Amino acid sequence: MDLQLKGKTALITGASKGIGAGLAKVLAAEGCNLHLAARDGKAMRTLSTELTSRFDISVKVHEADLSCSKAMNELDIAANDYDMLFNNAGDIPAGDIEEVSDEAIRKGFDLKVFGYISLSRAFWRRRKDQDGVIINIIGNSGENWDAAYFAGSTGNAALMSFTKALGGRSLNHGIRIIGVNPGPVATDRMLKIMRRKAIDILGDETRWEELYDHYPGKRPATVKEVADLCAFLASPLAGYITGTIVTIDGGISARGSVI
Repeated sequence: MDLQLKGKTALITGASKGIGAGLAKVLAAEGCNLHLAARDGKAMRTLSTELTSRFDISVKVHEADLSCSKAMNELDIAANDYDMLFNNAGDIPAGDIEEVSDEAIRKGFDLKVFGYISLSRAFWRRRKDQDGVIINIIGNSGENWDAAYFAGSTGNAALMSFTKALGGRSLNHGIRIIGVNPGPVATDRMLKIMRRKAIDILGDETRWEELYDHYPGKRPATVKEVADLCAFLASPLAGYITGTIVTIDGGISARGSVI
């Protein structure tokens, strides 16, 4: 399927690995020019070389710590003229109320919650009354609350509300804003969370793979499944979708449990 994205330009945060890197591959195959932003410049440069050798696109790498509004505003200026924003950078800590400190929560929120808002504001000012798409890659813990990941549930719920509040009126100004809520995805970050859950549930972090027996299909989502969804939602084929959250978790949220 042609997503009609050829020649568009996308900015992807958290682009050095996981969903961000997977999304870069999907968009490159569609003919999109890319701005990749994350702390791991080496990984992004390797990815850039791979993509430009396979596709007739331009890729620019922005190596930066994005955990403050100043950094997000500088990134927007450096990327300059881009049509699509994929907010994906984030690492809110797992653990229960007794384990996770206020400092750790603030650090996680600075990167993900405030980071998404800051960069969305910059993009809004740039693209208002033209056209543009913001895809906020959030996470299903915002709708499927988990005491062992209470900080993530709280931050993600805030971003869901932000997406709906702004996206409900954004099409009046030519901008679509959509949230994507992945459940468990086969990434390095998911491995950290699964090890934490294995301690809480099984008392042994090395038994984390056993937890997949309780997931739909006995597996997590693949990175490509999530990336394909995000690319479709950003495309003109989804031109009347805005102000909503699309969940991709195999039905976990619908049944109301993580495991």
